[in-house]
Amino acid sequence: MLKAGIRYTIPLSIISFVLGLILAVITALVRRSTPRGNLVSRGLWQLVKWFFDFYVWLFRSTPLLVQLFIVFFGLPNIGVQFSSWTAGIITFSLNSGAYASETVRAAISSIPQSQWEAAYSIGMTYRQVLWRIIFPQALRIAVPPLANNFISLVKDTSLASSITILEMFMVSQQIVAHNYQPMLMYTLVAVIYAVFCTVLSILQHYLEKWTSRYVADPREGV
Repeated sequence: MLKAGIRYTIPLSIISFVLGLILAVITALVRRSTPRGNLVSRGLWQLVKWFFDFYVWLFRSTPLLVQLFIVFFGLPNIGVQFSSWTAGIITFSLNSGAYASETVRAAISSIPQSQWEAAYSIGMTYRQVLWRIIFPQALRIAVPPLANNFISLVKDTSLASSITILEMFMVSQQIVAHNYQPMLMYTLVAVIYAVFCTVLSILQHYLEKWTSRYVADPREGV
């Protein structure tokens, strides 16, 4: 089970979260943007915003297990087929991206509008404002919920056994089929998940301290 966790569970979680985070940033920026230009440009951009709104609504409104089944078992009926590993990455990435996009959008929106206006007043472009001013501050705010999303994703990878990915939970099921000791094996796999998540929680704590290293501690006084 440990071998399966290192070989499948952790890589599946990391790859899916990184791809989901990239998708989340794009989704958040698009959804909070304001259409500009002529009527046609505004109309096209509004369609793009509606598409991302629909994407977030769809993946937050349906169970992850159902999404896995649709991608792996359903899409082949219309001629689109993926391996179990690819289907898992696609589904977990889209699902985590939908949830993380709300976190990123809220973190960006929490930065006062006056900071945008001040940056524009000294000639900075939209991209410069994002990378130099907004993202560094939004990162500190978004780290705790994003870390929680990642820990949840690690646990959710147990659902990948339903599409034949040989991760920890599926290995425990195979062992149970041979030794007929479900209580022992399922408790053991739960302990392994708990150890993984505890390590991630400790890393989250240090990451939060690092991103807040320039923030004054209110306990230190004035």
